[in-house]
Amino acid sequence: MLKVLRDWLHRYFSDEQAVVLAVLLVVGFALILTLGGMLAPVLTGLVLAFLMQGMVGALERLRVPHIIAVWLVFALFVSSLGLIILVLMPLLWHQLSTLFNELPRMLGEWQTLFMMLPERYPGLVTEQQIVQSIESLRGGAGKFGQWALSFSLSSLPVLVGVMIYLVLVPILVFFFLKDREVIGKWFSGYLPQERTLISQVATEMNKQIANYIRGKVIEIIICGVVTYIAFAALGLNYPALLALAVGLSVVVPYIGAVVVTVPVALIALFQWGFGDQFLYLMLVYSIIQALDGNVLVPLLFSEAVNLHPVAIICAVLLFGGLWGFWGVFFAIPLATLFKALLDAWPRVESNEPPPQPCA
Repeated sequence: MLKVLRDWLHRYFSDEQAVVLAVLLVVGFALILTLGGMLAPVLTGLVLAFLMQGMVGALERLRVPHIIAVWLVFALFVSSLGLIILVLMPLLWHQLSTLFNELPRMLGEWQTLFMMLPERYPGLVTEQQIVQSIESLRGGAGKFGQWALSFSLSSLPVLVGVMIYLVLVPILVFFFLKDREVIGKWFSGYLPQERTLISQVATEMNKQIANYIRGKVIEIIICGVVTYIAFAALGLNYPALLALAVGLSVVVPYIGAVVVTVPVALIALFQWGFGDQFLYLMLVYSIIQALDGNVLVPLLFSEAVNLHPVAIICAVLLFGGLWGFWGVFFAIPLATLFKALLDAWPRVESNEPPPQPCA
């Protein structure tokens, strides 16, 4: 057993750069797990600055001075943030409050509609199954009401936390954009002089994460805006709230689109019943999902993610369980980076001949 372990360590950790990289990965992972809550504003600012660095680089390629490019991108960021706070958030909160107030009546309407199914399809649906489904919906609505009540009672600490984010995150974003090279040189000064492997992995990380995250943000915005226009044009209730859910659903591959279909269908069913308008809405929604998967995703992500669907789902569950929304958001690039890390990891091949099969 000890020989097997010693051979494995010699094969994968005989290179000094591999040992340094392994230590950096373990320390970074441990810091995020233990201090992630306290450093959340810093990590948020770092992610946002990373997203906007592409615009700064594009302006610099147009011969715009670095500081002017940073100020232009930062002004766009602050304007977008103000638009979200002053326009989008009140609209979403109003629609969420309206939806919460109408939930009891909606549950009654759904129960009436669903109780007709056993009469029409007695071989497929039973009355007991419908009653159990309605009770589950009522239980979920009750939990949501308790959450809303507890949230309203503890809203003052939440508002204080939000104000801290609104002050600290823009400041951190500005300095991350402005002093990116200074911070990079300071950090690299603590690394070994010979760091070919670290540079290779860092380049791959920047390539994978930058392409994926920027493309995913664009996909969220396009899907959300197009869905809002379509739902508002068809007259569906709560179009902004549902469009936000549809936009965020693209973060979770395979699962998100299926999950968000349920509230869209239920709200349309409550509003119109099993009619032509309901069928039109579901047809338009299906077209949006099909265009997203077959047109928008190939255009935004020119380099296919070479991961098996099982690996993607496992990555979403693992990183989502560790870091919540951000873990789900970064699941695919982190899984791709992990695969690239395994491919680039130096290893010493054994000189021993393979065992011969028995005659």
